[in-house]
Amino acid sequence: MEKRKICVVTGTRADYGLLYWLMKEIAADESLQLQTIVTGMHLSPEFGLTYRVMEADGFPIDEKVEMLLSSDTPVGIAKSIGLATIGFADALDRLQPDVMVVLGDRYEILAAVQAALIARIPVAHLHGGELTEGAVDESIRHAVTKMSHLHYTAAEAYRQRVIQLGEAPERVLNFGAPGLDQITRLQLLSRAEFEQSIRFALGQTNFLVTYHPVTLQAGGSEAAMRELMRALDRFPEAKILFTKPNSDTEGRIIGQMIDEYAADAPERVFVATSLGQLRYLSAIAHCDLVVGNSSSGLYEVPLFHKPTINIGDRQRGRLRPASVIDCASSADAVAAAIERGLSASFQQTLAGISSPFGDGNASVKIKEHLKHVRLEGILQKSFYEVKR
Repeated sequence: MEKRKICVVTGTRADYGLLYWLMKEIAADESLQLQTIVTGMHLSPEFGLTYRVMEADGFPIDEKVEMLLSSDTPVGIAKSIGLATIGFADALDRLQPDVMVVLGDRYEILAAVQAALIARIPVAHLHGGELTEGAVDESIRHAVTKMSHLHYTAAEAYRQRVIQLGEAPERVLNFGAPGLDQITRLQLLSRAEFEQSIRFALGQTNFLVTYHPVTLQAGGSEAAMRELMRALDRFPEAKILFTKPNSDTEGRIIGQMIDEYAADAPERVFVATSLGQLRYLSAIAHCDLVVGNSSSGLYEVPLFHKPTINIGDRQRGRLRPASVIDCASSADAVAAAIERGLSASFQQTLAGISSPFGDGNASVKIKEHLKHVRLEGILQKSFYEVKR
């Protein structure tokens, strides 16, 4: 019997971490053939050439789609999408997968699904139906939903929103967030192992900081980052672990600001271009709180019973557990939120935190559905009218 070919697309360290166990499940199933396409930040020296992590993890790479220009301007990113669409057209023509799997809402994923749509290749989309009203990702995510044929959402509210977008309910499955599988399956590093792996000594108080550009606010990211750094200065006793931002508009200037901030206090500040999933999750475990505007603060961090200081509008609209403290981007607001997160009264509430994003077993469920779902006629879509 011919194996069903499942092609997984990954463009960043972040989506690879979320897709890791799904890829493992596909590769281990004798009736499936895993194909991989890497693109975007994975292929950039500036962002750590993280495709090498995939190879070290035992995943052969079938295709590399170059797309990144040395620019994070709107014009540069728009041109990158065009280059990627051309590259994906060629890659998919060579691989001829039965299904292409994508996750999330980044612009390289938009390029991939455009090419698949024209090539008549069914698309399975993970993490649809979510809201991030402060980022261009919001529009990309919903566009990807409309070009996809199978949907695996992270929560029931998101499943209902995908159906509201006109997708047939039987094609929209809520299996939870696959990123939680990492927490239930990985053996995290001890504090000593983690410190040795990054060659940096933690302190009595430690903050993990990940701040990405707010792509719908031109020029706003630099100002917000400056305010964040002013807030961090009010906690001189805390060690700061920065992870660099994604390759979004204004991402490079944030990266430069982080490097300059670290250069002024190398004994207090550590900077990583990419920690990888094991070290990133270990960092959460050994830090007192997470600061920034990354989705991981809403998904993974709550399972560690740690506070998330969520800055600004980038994640506005997403579900959030009670461990998430939302704040404005001013230094005063960020500092006040950090103080609240560290307070004894807030710390006492963390033990009872639960996640709305599943039980940490999403990858097995998604793989089984991809394995058995009927693909004949799946390209034909009718708009599903939600009855009022």
